[in-house]
Amino acid sequence: MSAQNTQPQGVFGAIAGMLGFSVLAGVLVAVMLTPGLAVTSLTASNTIGIFDSLPDFIDIGDQPQENRIVAVDADNNEIPLATVYSQNREEVKWDEVSQFVKDATVAGEDRRFYEHGGVDLQGLVRAALANTVAGGVQSGASTLTMQLVKNIYIQEALQFDTEDARKAGIAKAQETSIDRKLKEMKLAIGLEKRYTKDEILLAYLNIAGFGNNTYGIEAAAQRYYGVSAAELDLPQAASLVAIVQQPGVRSLNDPEHYASNKERRDVILGNMRVENMITDAEYKAALAVPVDDTTVHLAAPSNGCIAGAEYARQFCDYIVKSVKDLKSLGEDPAEREANWKIGGYTIYTSLNVGLQQTAQETLRYYAPADETKLALGASSTVLEVGTGRILVMAQNKGFDDTLDGAGDAYTAINFNTDQPYGGSSGFQVGSTYKVFTLLNWLQSGHGLNEVVNAEARTENQASFTDTCDGPYGGTWKFRNDSGEKGTRTVMAATAASVNGAYVSMALKLDLCQTRKIAESLGVHTAIRKDDPETAYVEDKILSNPSSILGTNDIAPMTVAAAYAALANGGTYCKPIAVDKIKNSAGEELPGQQVECSPSLIDADVAAAAVYALKGAMNGYVANPRDGIPHMGKTGTTNSSKQTWVVNSSTEVTSVTWVGNIIGDFPMRNYRNATGSGGNLRHLISRAIMLEADAYYGGGDFPDPPANLMTGAGITLDNFVGQTPENAKSIIEARGLVYADGGQVDSDLPLGQVAQTDPAAGTVMAAGMTVTVYTSNNSMSALPDVVTGNPDFATAQGTLSTAGFTTVSQYCVVTADPGLVAKVLESQPTPGSIYRRSNEVKLGVGALSC
Repeated sequence: MSAQNTQPQGVFGAIAGMLGFSVLAGVLVAVMLTPGLAVTSLTASNTIGIFDSLPDFIDIGDQPQENRIVAVDADNNEIPLATVYSQNREEVKWDEVSQFVKDATVAGEDRRFYEHGGVDLQGLVRAALANTVAGGVQSGASTLTMQLVKNIYIQEALQFDTEDARKAGIAKAQETSIDRKLKEMKLAIGLEKRYTKDEILLAYLNIAGFGNNTYGIEAAAQRYYGVSAAELDLPQAASLVAIVQQPGVRSLNDPEHYASNKERRDVILGNMRVENMITDAEYKAALAVPVDDTTVHLAAPSNGCIAGAEYARQFCDYIVKSVKDLKSLGEDPAEREANWKIGGYTIYTSLNVGLQQTAQETLRYYAPADETKLALGASSTVLEVGTGRILVMAQNKGFDDTLDGAGDAYTAINFNTDQPYGGSSGFQVGSTYKVFTLLNWLQSGHGLNEVVNAEARTENQASFTDTCDGPYGGTWKFRNDSGEKGTRTVMAATAASVNGAYVSMALKLDLCQTRKIAESLGVHTAIRKDDPETAYVEDKILSNPSSILGTNDIAPMTVAAAYAALANGGTYCKPIAVDKIKNSAGEELPGQQVECSPSLIDADVAAAAVYALKGAMNGYVANPRDGIPHMGKTGTTNSSKQTWVVNSSTEVTSVTWVGNIIGDFPMRNYRNATGSGGNLRHLISRAIMLEADAYYGGGDFPDPPANLMTGAGITLDNFVGQTPENAKSIIEARGLVYADGGQVDSDLPLGQVAQTDPAAGTVMAAGMTVTVYTSNNSMSALPDVVTGNPDFATAQGTLSTAGFTTVSQYCVVTADPGLVAKVLESQPTPGSIYRRSNEVKLGVGALSC
């Protein structure tokens, strides 16, 4: 019997027209309660009143479907990343379902489906007789339409927030009671008024459960047979329909269910033959097909990021955790999550699959996921400058969010992101944080060529200004990573990442302003909740003195976004991952909008900072040196527990972190087959950025303005030849600190200024120290005892008169007999400024030596 696209006709239609729905309610009472009427004294008239008061409207609505997460290549082709669903379901249209399935469903579940109007009167009578004989409620005479109503309520229950609520809702939808049957019956009648028979049958096939979280005929066909619903043959169709009444004992996910499934399947095949839906030959051939491992072909589970593209599983998990932010899915996070559960969305992401694969392979090569010496972690994020689009989100550990996990080489933690988006608490960022002190320095009018004290030392914390959280007490001792001493220009200190220099800079700034600049560039802690035990507060960056050197725990993606803002002239763009969305109807919805906003720094300050960071990048192994300008900064925490490098062109910005997931193994003490632990970040970053440059190119960064090179610094005068008293007066008047360096060798008169440190012409920051050295007058210009070629004794006498009392001679060959025993040369040469107590050597001529 083929399906008919008609409204309900036949016996029930006529009866309903004559007697109305209330009479049917009385029949239902008989069906359900005939065996117990004598005990309960419940009358049909009571139930008729209940029936009349019940609602008669229910909407088939949208049922949960799978969501697809994809990337798009340069040719606009979709690249599947993952399928995510609360229920494994893919709705299909009428012509996408095998006729065998439609007929088997009617034959197995409701043979009078095309004759009744939602409730089958004949079925009710049969059920009443059966219940009477059995002495209890054994059969409820549910039609397909009534089963559809029940399934709609089950689906609604499955969307409840808690497990207890879901269980209670399902139990209520399945309870054996007068109230439920009356409600199902009236709502079924309402459905038959609003929908055609074919629409109701298709809705049933799209909503029915087939076991193992598999819903709908399309998902069942793919799960158990590896084919579409349209491709199902007769025995396959009957076996799937056999599941729906008792999926717990007939689903095909367990071989122990095969016998029970075949038993029910064969009954359905017999019904199909009786109804002339199939021929005798088809019937016999289908009966002969076994239900076993030779005919059942279970497809691997495809749900979730764990089953997605191997190279993008953490990124997939980030997308799923970002659903609450996708405004196109609803007015608020709760509505967005609810609509995501219903599904049917295709999420088009910003991921560059080729670059992502390179990053993933590179990370796992240089930082093996199965390393046993330490809990080795590594990650790389790449953002598009000017939009914030996430092009790469990769890490060395594989993704596994199952309860049992998959070993130490896998994790559910996304190292790139904040806690709510991947579970990470971030990592101390080390000297990558110095850029915010640099920005504050430049914004305050200082310059890159100003010289500051670079010494490692102990500072009184009360000397620091912090209008946010200060003042501070106690002392703070810090060191320089490479033992640097003396002074440095800010430019040089940035390239060498000298702690002492940056502490000196911070002493002239407000640490609160440094924090505010960082926050305006999107910086926040990775821990996004109040945590009294660790003193962290949601989004709050600490601004205490040690924060200058990068003690805040921040996610790599946050660091990348801040540096990308510098490459973007100081305009910060929030990281985004979704370009567009399509709903189940194929309608295009907006993705995450580009959100860019000015920070507290202007384009000039950004340009000057980038200029310094270009100087730093010139010394890094991470620099691709492919003709495209790059800027960046390294970061290494105490004991080299965490190592970082930021690497940016004008088009894309990357950040690479390599370090301890837990523990404190020094990365500089770690070595594997690819290199030393401290260098791994550079090797990873260079490989990724080489390919990124090939994709996106890059241009020149803007030149810094001249005023931010010199800044408001003080140009040191030339005090050589002056009295130290005069030098001190001028130095202190300029806001610098005078220090007496003692005497040095000089030919200047005793006590005059011989030199300063730093030298004359140096641009210095106010408060910096100038060390002044005075002459001890121990040096003089060496007299010329070569011109005229005097003999040795005469020359020696001349030198002695000038104060050079230690004189020796050595032999110099000459071919001129007239120059024999004459002085031909001296060491040092005549006129040299030379210490008088040092030896002077005279070359005396001879025909042979």
